[in-house]
Amino acid sequence: MMRNKMMLLTLVIAFICNGCSIDDDDANFHFTALEIVNAEVPESFILNETYKISVNYLKPDSCTYYEGFDVVKDSLTVRSVVAIGAVRTDIDDCMVELIQETASFNFQVIYTEPYTFKFYKGDNSDGEAEYMEIVVPVNKP
Repeated sequence: MMRNKMMLLTLVIAFICNGCSIDDDDANFHFTALEIVNAEVPESFILNETYKISVNYLKPDSCTYYEGFDVVKDSLTVRSVVAIGAVRTDIDDCMVELIQETASFNFQVIYTEPYTFKFYKGDNSDGEAEYMEIVVPVNKP
């Protein structure tokens, strides 16, 4: 049993040490915040329940791919939500068009105070981030 574990560990280390060699160290993408156009959240939460929150966001072109959400806890019950995209920089012929897509994340309610969600809507003309705020009250079970 111990010998099998040692062999497995040796194989894993060998694979890590002999990984793919890529001559070009430059990244072929960068991350960007995607504009959220609306979000579907319940009218109220129940304490200790988990909810699916659906979000509609815009991709600016065909070279931008959805990667996930960045949900930041600003305070006890305030969450900033940003849809994250990866922009391919190694493709020259991106079709520039707004593409609306939907994604979701699960959210567990662990506090009794109302939750405030701040969904990133994009930057204003001064370059400052703007948010769509939705407040959801919490009911005890």
